[in-house]
Amino acid sequence: MKLLATKNYDEVYARSVEALQINERNPLAYFFLGVVISDLGKHTKALEFFAKASELEPDNLNYQVYHARALATLGHFEEAKARADGIAIADINDALLADMTGLVYSRSGYQALAIPFFELATKKKPSRAEFHFNLAVTAQFIGDFETAKTAYGKATSLNSKFFQAWFALISLERQRPDYHHLGTLKSLFEAATGDAEARLLLGHAIAKTLEDLGQFEESFDWLERAKEGKRAKIRYNQQEQAKVFEAAKALAVTTSPPSSARTQNLPVFIIGLPRTGTTLLDRILSSHKEVASAGELELFAWLIKEKTRTGTRSITDAETFQAAQSIDMAAVGKAYLEKTRSLGHDTTFITDKTPHNFLYAGLIHRALPEARIIVLRRGAMDSCLSNYRQLFATHKDVFNYTYTLEDMAAYYREFDALMAHWRTHLPQERFMEVRYEDIIHDLEAQTRRLLAFCELEWDAACLQFQDNAAPVDTASSVQVRQRLHAGSIDRWKQYGNRLDGLKAALGMLADKE
Repeated sequence: MKLLATKNYDEVYARSVEALQINERNPLAYFFLGVVISDLGKHTKALEFFAKASELEPDNLNYQVYHARALATLGHFEEAKARADGIAIADINDALLADMTGLVYSRSGYQALAIPFFELATKKKPSRAEFHFNLAVTAQFIGDFETAKTAYGKATSLNSKFFQAWFALISLERQRPDYHHLGTLKSLFEAATGDAEARLLLGHAIAKTLEDLGQFEESFDWLERAKEGKRAKIRYNQQEQAKVFEAAKALAVTTSPPSSARTQNLPVFIIGLPRTGTTLLDRILSSHKEVASAGELELFAWLIKEKTRTGTRSITDAETFQAAQSIDMAAVGKAYLEKTRSLGHDTTFITDKTPHNFLYAGLIHRALPEARIIVLRRGAMDSCLSNYRQLFATHKDVFNYTYTLEDMAAYYREFDALMAHWRTHLPQERFMEVRYEDIIHDLEAQTRRLLAFCELEWDAACLQFQDNAAPVDTASSVQVRQRLHAGSIDRWKQYGNRLDGLKAALGMLADKE
């Protein structure tokens, strides 16, 4: 454990292999191999090791919870929940075990089941800031903002350098002239010299505060400062990203005409650039009595990665898309339906709101020809700004285009061209484009259009999407519980000349309606 704490993976791996040479049924050795491989991002192989450890010693709850976490990471939500259920009936006295059980439930889409375990973890060990943070995140997902605010505040009070908690706390509610943390945040930012991750989080929190206070140009300047260190570390390559888009296009092979057969839990894939209204669209649809939201699953991408067996670490790379040309897409579709069966609660449709599935639209149609694919479009300038000003999960390379406006513009151009490609190659009965601005200006007309596309009867509840009680595990968890407003349209115009370079880089797309 001490070697793991110092990330001495080679030594841990070597000792574990040595232990298995002595006793090939040593569960602890398999467990340590799983931890090492998981930390290195090889989740499929890690699952094998954790499964072996839990098989050899089924009464060991630690092995069981790591096994469950690995299942959830790879999108095996039903199996992960079933294993978590087995842990939940035990008498859990360990705070870390309770916290990890909560994480398994949360990642599997069962937020309400996760809350008691996070509460237990904070009760067992109230000094651990991370446990309060996990409670806050899940409380925010289910719309319990008061609990979330209290728990985020507790996390920052226990650890003033818990920068992710600071960012989440500031993001939770609008900052006011008489209530903000600018002084503390700026002091922490200046003290974090050389720490790119800390400055990214703190700088975004400062920028958000300044935006709330109406200081848009200064807010933008802080965004640039926040992203500077991280941008240098990731070394994003536009040319490599362009290869991904081209590889995705090459796989757009239409299937035979879809049949009219109906099944339960048929997927509706809501795709588009992040932070452009995809969560709003998901809430509108999932307010219908015959539609359940499965959230952002990332399952389809993981299934493609597993089937292609490419050795690359990234899920969405050109090599993986190229390898997907020869895999059994019907098997992928069958696996997807099996793994999402429990998420639909016997409704006609479930929504999968993973924005970057826009890269997979051709593969989705081949795997699931009866599925609907709805892409949410938004004005180019607002789309690029919303991506640039949002802090996404830093461990996911799929968001690496968001650190400069130049990269953002190049990515948007590729996205726009890919959507035009899908528009040409996918059948109109299965692929549909909706504009965010049209939803804002005429919610009912667009809702009727969406329901007709899904062959669903009218349900007035869709117009009251803010009352939808389903969890929201995205950055939009606060906004989508508010009534519709046009405040985000043409937001880019508030930033003065700071976005002139973006507008020039987008060219005619900047004015495209």
